[in-house]
Amino acid sequence: MPLNAKPSDHPNFPPHGRTGLLLVNLGTPEGTDKKNMRKYLKQFLSDPRVIEVARPLWWLILNGIILNVRPKKSGALYDRIWLHGDPDGSPLRKITRLQAEHLAKTFSQDGLVVDYAMRYGEPSIPNQLQKLTDQGCTQIVVMPLYPQYAASTTATVNDELFKWMLDLRWQPAIRTVPPWHDNPTYISALANSVRTAVAEHGKPDALVISFHGIPKRYHMSGDPYHCHCMKTARLLREELGWDKETFHATFQSRFGSEPWLMPYTDEAVTEMAEDGHKHVMVLAPGFVADCLETLDELGNELEEEFHEAGGETLTYIPCLNDSDDGMKVIEELAAANLAGWVDVAPRPAAKAPKPKAVKMKKAG
Repeated sequence: MPLNAKPSDHPNFPPHGRTGLLLVNLGTPEGTDKKNMRKYLKQFLSDPRVIEVARPLWWLILNGIILNVRPKKSGALYDRIWLHGDPDGSPLRKITRLQAEHLAKTFSQDGLVVDYAMRYGEPSIPNQLQKLTDQGCTQIVVMPLYPQYAASTTATVNDELFKWMLDLRWQPAIRTVPPWHDNPTYISALANSVRTAVAEHGKPDALVISFHGIPKRYHMSGDPYHCHCMKTARLLREELGWDKETFHATFQSRFGSEPWLMPYTDEAVTEMAEDGHKHVMVLAPGFVADCLETLDELGNELEEEFHEAGGETLTYIPCLNDSDDGMKVIEELAAANLAGWVDVAPRPAAKAPKPKAVKMKKAG
């Protein structure tokens, strides 16, 4: 028998020798109807990293109350931002897909496969990881799309990744991308988006940097999220050269009755309007893609509250999304974490227009 011949009883291994890059964002329902919303909320709110409450008690609350009440309400909110008629439906899914497709085109190599997944909803992390291994990826870089680390975001992506690996006979080599809350390219991209908004709409009375909140209890238990957010905010303020009086870091999206990280975005913006601020800009640096929490919670609900309190103009600055500046950040992070497996380089800085600020219309 030739030395390179395979014995007749040898197992048929899948193709191997390629490298995978998987972008992972939070997730999205498949539709805005009650059935799809209930399915999505159940998966999301059942994660013990998201809701750190005794499981028996939380099971009763979730299944007895929340999943009977919340799907209809949340579905109505999602419907206000849904891309009706678009195959993606969800803005978050569309933007994440475009980010992955951009990377695949920019880093086009035979040995590299780029794809995306959602922690909650579809396409799921296990299915996408299996898809990569089926294509011969024995080395995989997983990039949770969260600039600031939190156990309820970055860690739960890693949990799902390693849970998938538990049953594998042949595990791929894995790298996970660390948080990039203080990355100079990221800070510069955020600053550019603010400068573009100011050039288009004039300098506001206040700039609000709104991060998604977490319960204060999580922070006190050792979660570094608050520290990461505050460093992002400080570096951004220094990059812009703005004074502390016009620059405010706040936290949004609290859930339940316990204290969350403060100050709260809605209360801070309402107070600004009551104090005579007529124009406020809002930027959400913790989101790499626009979604319900940015397009509706900030662009619609917060704007309504600002007007009701006496404010005139609330300008929401879009996330970096798949803009040139936004992709430059993701390209740089991907290239650094692929190094040694697949040597690629991010594009040189382009002169394409920066993402424009948009004045969100009120929902009808």
